[in-house]
Amino acid sequence: MLVKCPAGHDSAANDYCDVCGIAMPTAGGADPTGTITLPATTTPPVGSVCPSCSATSAADALFCEGCGYDFTTGSMPRRAEPATSAAPAPAPGANVSPPLEVAWVAEVWVDPDWYADQQSTDPLPSPGVPLVVPLRNTSILIGRESRSRNITPDIDLGSDTGISRRHAQLTTDGSRWWVEDLGSANGTYVGGAIDALPKTPVVPGQKQEVRAGDRIYLGAWTRMVIRKAAPGEVAGV
Repeated sequence: MLVKCPAGHDSAANDYCDVCGIAMPTAGGADPTGTITLPATTTPPVGSVCPSCSATSAADALFCEGCGYDFTTGSMPRRAEPATSAAPAPAPGANVSPPLEVAWVAEVWVDPDWYADQQSTDPLPSPGVPLVVPLRNTSILIGRESRSRNITPDIDLGSDTGISRRHAQLTTDGSRWWVEDLGSANGTYVGGAIDALPKTPVVPGQKQEVRAGDRIYLGAWTRMVIRKAAPGEVAGV
């Protein structure tokens, strides 16, 4: 004989609905077809067990406190969708070092004297005016871009074939700067503004301070000077 549970399911069991698992109240009368209709109720009896997680529910509970099972409809509550991250992940190769509070720039020059000293067979570009590159972070990568190797230098010297992909690193505490050679093929050199061209490269893996007026030489013809930005020289500063 079938018994109709409070949720309207036909159940062969008279203690818990074998369709939705809801607890059965006291049996009622049978209809002409032989189906017993039980009085509807919205609350489980005292000490009833949740059919989903087996937790004991209070007499006036409409939902299981353990898993949220709905005793009235015999279903689990809808689960919230996982939250998506509000902030996008940094782009591959993006500079994640702390930003500088004071704007600095790197002047990148084509130096004919350094070119002659290196005895490069590549044609020398026109010296012209320097390229001014804003320095916005405390750590700056010098090199040549490589999309296949995910290398995106902050100072891209791709026109100078004597520059390695990851050539050198500039770091600062906000007022002083250091340069470190990253094991480049042709080395990194530091010299004073009025000194002769340097002959001894920076030891790879060791930081050397770049003092005011010093020049960094690297590649086949590149000379670089680090200085504070002039007012209005860097956008947003």
